[in-house]
Amino acid sequence: MRRLLVRVLPLALLLLLVLAPTAGAFNDGRGFYGATNDKVVTDAGFILVVFFPTFVLVMSLIQGRLEKRKQERKAAAKAQLGNAHLRGGW
Repeated sequence: MRRLLVRVLPLALLLLLVLAPTAGAFNDGRGFYGATNDKVVTDAGFILVVFFPTFVLVMSLIQGRLEKRKQERKAAAKAQLGNAHLRGGW
């Protein structure tokens, strides 16, 4: 794995260095969207203002649900081990 990383990493860096100037020169340096004005920049800012709090909320809700499931699994495992004398056996 390490030998592969030693071979691939310099190749990837070289590829990035070779392709970076062509990426900046494409479309006169304006990027994929084209020419921008104040409205475009403002709209992009509003999109970011809405996206990040929404992203944090959704990820927090997902994490809370996963934590709840984990606690339920731990409680079930603890209850199963706690009632070992009721299961019988040796």
